[in-house]
Amino acid sequence: MDIRKVKKLIELLEESNVTEIEIKEGEETVRISRNYPQGMPPQQYYVQQPMQVAAQAAPAVAAAAPAEAAKPAHKGEAVKSPMVGTFYRSSSPSSPPFVSVGQSIKATDVIGIVEAMKMMNQIQAGKAGVVEAVLVEDGQPVEYDQPLIIVV
Repeated sequence: MDIRKVKKLIELLEESNVTEIEIKEGEETVRISRNYPQGMPPQQYYVQQPMQVAAQAAPAVAAAAPAEAAKPAHKGEAVKSPMVGTFYRSSSPSSPPFVSVGQSIKATDVIGIVEAMKMMNQIQAGKAGVVEAVLVEDGQPVEYDQPLIIVV
């Protein structure tokens, strides 16, 4: 396995609150973990696909993100992140955001980009409606299944 890929995985682990990542690529397996406070279970991500596809695949999550419990309830449905990475609301710093509160969207509209392992992944709404809330700031790290926007 390429050492650059392993280094990038370590960087992703350090940027998130994930404590362990395990990746299988063919016959090779890499598990990267870090210490966590005693009594706190680690969040684990298991990916059993080639590295090029792993950034686009939805990994299994052992525990829900604790930040989700503190979010206020909204009337609409959440559009969630399909992967761990960095969320961007627009295609470039000088561009307007893909969506904003009050905007009508279609299921195929792009709501943002999640950068994972130096790959830019456009995230589609998946449902039509009106944007009730944008829950993630530009450039903020996101976890798998973390709500990004609320659509009514």
